[in-house]
Amino acid sequence: MIKIVVDVFSGDDPKALIRGTAAAVNVYPDVHIIMPGDPTYLERELACCDYDTKRLEILPASEIIGNDESPTMAIRQKKDSSLVRGATLLRNDPEVGGMISAGSTGAILCCGIFILGRIRGIDRPALAPVLPTVDGGNVCLIDCGANADCRSEYLGQFALLGTGLMRSLCGVSEPRVALVNVGLESHKGNVLTTQAAKILSEMPLNFVGNMEAREALSGKYDVLVCDGFVGNVLLKSIEGTAAYVVSEMAEKLRCKLAGKIDDEIIEQTAHEVMRNYDYNSYGGAYLLGCRKPVEKIHGAANERTIPYAVGLMRSMILSKMTEKISEQLDAMSRKVD
Repeated sequence: MIKIVVDVFSGDDPKALIRGTAAAVNVYPDVHIIMPGDPTYLERELACCDYDTKRLEILPASEIIGNDESPTMAIRQKKDSSLVRGATLLRNDPEVGGMISAGSTGAILCCGIFILGRIRGIDRPALAPVLPTVDGGNVCLIDCGANADCRSEYLGQFALLGTGLMRSLCGVSEPRVALVNVGLESHKGNVLTTQAAKILSEMPLNFVGNMEAREALSGKYDVLVCDGFVGNVLLKSIEGTAAYVVSEMAEKLRCKLAGKIDDEIIEQTAHEVMRNYDYNSYGGAYLLGCRKPVEKIHGAANERTIPYAVGLMRSMILSKMTEKISEQLDAMSRKVD
């Protein structure tokens, strides 16, 4: 049985996430979910759901870490918060494979560093969603928001983590690593990207140079490396632009094909396309670099998100992704030595 912690209390709508968690239990018969939080609240909400009660248990936790709190202070002072209790169980129980949380990115990062611990050779864990590309493949964007201020060596570590993810989870033997920049030319960029490009070019990975944001989903690259500030702006720009373009296209089709095609077909097609770029459909972002798998889902996630997120976490655990990334990092460090 695959045991996964799901922290719903840090999200904007815990009730919806609780319903989604119950649904996930029904989708994956080999998954056992542990929910940290207020037992009275959880039992009341779960009573309205139809699920296998033997595969969902409650871990009592009396506190919640809010998005407006200092992450470091919060995890130190709120030992009985749902996030800290979940992370502590993940660290201490070898049978628990991973954790999903809709909480504060900063607090999840601090839990990853101070409670779970980092993989050897990694200074800062990074958030990495896997996005669809136009050629039917996938691309890993790393970092998408965990580290707004970075050193150039962090970007080198992000490249190693992203390479490990694409190898172990997506089966890409030699992932093409690109540095997100304002131009393809080697002299373009700021101090951070210039220094990072030099570091990446000397590392034992398939670094193909700079790339521009408009090529993010082109399929030309497998790993997009950037600091968390740039990555977060890029990710949300992709989500927002996709929503606008799909909506605009659907409206134009309704006008031009009025009476020739059913509006419902247009709506279904638009929904199918948008599903690939909706955070509620692709689950969440992996927090790579921790000793056990952690997945961050959007604070505004709804009940549809959880089954997708649980599916991703299940895949991470079954593929032994964290262990493989750690082994690959050790192998790469030996090459450097």
